[in-house]
Amino acid sequence: MNQPFDALRAVLASPQKVVITMHRDPDADAMGSSLGWALYLEKKGHQVSVISPTDIASNLHWLPTADRVLVFEGTNAKARECREVIQEATLVCCLDFSAISRLKELGRWVNESTATKLLVDHHIEPEPFADIMLWDTGAAATAQLIFETIRYLDGTAILDVPMAECLYAGIMTDTGSFRHGNTTPEVHLAVAELMRTGLEINKVHRMIFDNSPLLRMKLLGHVLSNRLQVLPEYRTSYMTLTAAELEKYKSGTGDTDGIVNYGLQIEDVVMTALFIERKGEVKISFRSFGDFSVRDLASAHFNGGGHRNASGGRTTLSLQETVDQFLKFLPFYKAQLLSVEK
Repeated sequence: MNQPFDALRAVLASPQKVVITMHRDPDADAMGSSLGWALYLEKKGHQVSVISPTDIASNLHWLPTADRVLVFEGTNAKARECREVIQEATLVCCLDFSAISRLKELGRWVNESTATKLLVDHHIEPEPFADIMLWDTGAAATAQLIFETIRYLDGTAILDVPMAECLYAGIMTDTGSFRHGNTTPEVHLAVAELMRTGLEINKVHRMIFDNSPLLRMKLLGHVLSNRLQVLPEYRTSYMTLTAAELEKYKSGTGDTDGIVNYGLQIEDVVMTALFIERKGEVKISFRSFGDFSVRDLASAHFNGGGHRNASGGRTTLSLQETVDQFLKFLPFYKAQLLSVEK
């Protein structure tokens, strides 16, 4: 990986106008890695703008400099400002996604930009749109790759608490609070270096996981009480949420994040799915244990992708049609699901 690092060092040797962007509906890794990278680049004297394709979840608003993030989706004025920033950029950094389509309408402007493009990501099979690729599927999070990039370019002395809060947020969430199989020794070593800045890890956890609006908790209770289905013959569970239910509980961006994980807490369940009806489409989140690849399932049937045990997809079918399609495919995966060790 030294060659792309050195190519990036050469680009950053002179002041750049940098745009950093991440996938739609950014999670803590997408936002944390982007903001952490922005803080580093600003400290090195570059002019930096961070653009999100869509709104940011409320539990990520506390992240350092999150209030400066430009949101492309919304008014024409917002979109125009984002386009102008991209057109002026000399370096566009694409973090935590491997396909331009993950940017929604923003993707067109990133794709047409003549700036040098940098990809930093840990998802498999990235599209070849970037000039420099810092890509490693063995990394637990894009935030871990940003940490390693900063360490390679400048060492860890340049890290400070705001950078550490951003990067730790990404690493912590993408490892499932360090309980997933992607929690390697390198992950803990990176976190140890981040903690040397004075980072309060309990603060980051509290702000992300213990800072929910009351209606979000009521929404969670409703889903678990009324929308959770278990299929023991397939060791599978699934949940659904209609647009009307989201409206009833005033669900905002990010309020449904993490709900899918509850489906795996059920005894003997090794795969779960959450189907959410919104904005003319159905968004699907998949989770699994062991060797069962929900990425393969999502890619084959739901225009999706992601990681082996955490993936997503989307359809333009109705909510019921999407669930029916999911149930139709389950028998083809029964043998695999029954063989998974939990």
